[in-house]
Amino acid sequence: MAQPDLYKVLGVGKKASHDEIKKAYRKLAREFHPDRNPGDAAAEERFKEISAAYDVLGDEDKRSQYDQGRLFGGTGGQGAQGFPGGFDPSGFGDILSNIFGGGAPGGGRGRGRPRPERGRDLESEVSLSFDQSLTGIQVPITLTMAAPCTTCAGTGARPGTAPKVCPACSGRGIESESQGLFSMSQPCGHCRGSGTVIEEPCATCGGAGRTQQGKKLRVNIPAGVRDGSRVRIAGKGEPGRSGGPGGDLYVVTRVATSPVFRRRGDNVEVEVPLTIPEAVRGAEVEVPTLDGRKRLRVAPGTRHGTVQRLRGEGPPVLGASGRRGDIHYRFLIDVPAQLTDEQSELLDRLSATMDGANPRAALFDGRAATGAQA
Repeated sequence: MAQPDLYKVLGVGKKASHDEIKKAYRKLAREFHPDRNPGDAAAEERFKEISAAYDVLGDEDKRSQYDQGRLFGGTGGQGAQGFPGGFDPSGFGDILSNIFGGGAPGGGRGRGRPRPERGRDLESEVSLSFDQSLTGIQVPITLTMAAPCTTCAGTGARPGTAPKVCPACSGRGIESESQGLFSMSQPCGHCRGSGTVIEEPCATCGGAGRTQQGKKLRVNIPAGVRDGSRVRIAGKGEPGRSGGPGGDLYVVTRVATSPVFRRRGDNVEVEVPLTIPEAVRGAEVEVPTLDGRKRLRVAPGTRHGTVQRLRGEGPPVLGASGRRGDIHYRFLIDVPAQLTDEQSELLDRLSATMDGANPRAALFDGRAATGAQA
């Protein structure tokens, strides 16, 4: 019986790093886990292959032996015990022992135990004002998550009783089937690998050991978040199973818009209207900042849309302690829609003093020059 290429089982190259192997294993294990594929024999078989492959490639010593052909034949050739196709049944039995918490029949490795599982990540949204997003704030959050049943303390059994040793596997959590030279092991079909069965299920959780429960938290939202930022709160997600670590909580911030400031990445922008005389002659104008007011000098001849920057006085930069963005002031020339008689007369006089200069003349001069060249 030929031993499959363990690298191909996990879908990684032979030069893959330990982190790449771990990432590939976790992705495949989630996809083919028996809890996600109840009753699917093919998925269960695939899960066993993935787990067996990771047991070798995830251990530096075993991986080295495998690559050298000293662990049930490695990537080719004859195995350590000389079995055809490079298959070493004793090595494979050790793999299954590590996966399912038991050994071959009579191996004396003890009863099987459910493998610790990390809890699911959770996500919640909070609404903030624009000012709160700049300063940071502590907000209350209410979550609904699967957590150990409070009635049975997570055992799944009716209070006063306890799970019993599985009669099918004697508590080992695996079933072994002899196939000539070696034995194949798989999770016990009666207890699904847990090694125990519940004869009197808890009335609250129905034997699952977990119920949907509400939980209230207060989480710190750091200064500098934007609309749509995801703040990670480690370990505050759903509790793990069988002693596994809790998942993480991701808090998505929804920030209200400001009537004055517009977020532009790490910076904010403010539109500042200028009168025509201010734009032409220059002026000193008062502008808002995030902390109060300041006066800016407008240069003579400022054009519509000109941007002036105030460095380091913008919003805090998320994740960069002490650093702040900039404030961009975009000057917009305010052209009145209607004029009084006096204003109209003054504009006529201004126009007359400009000797009839046409600022668009260059457009036509350039066009004429282009036509001459053609």
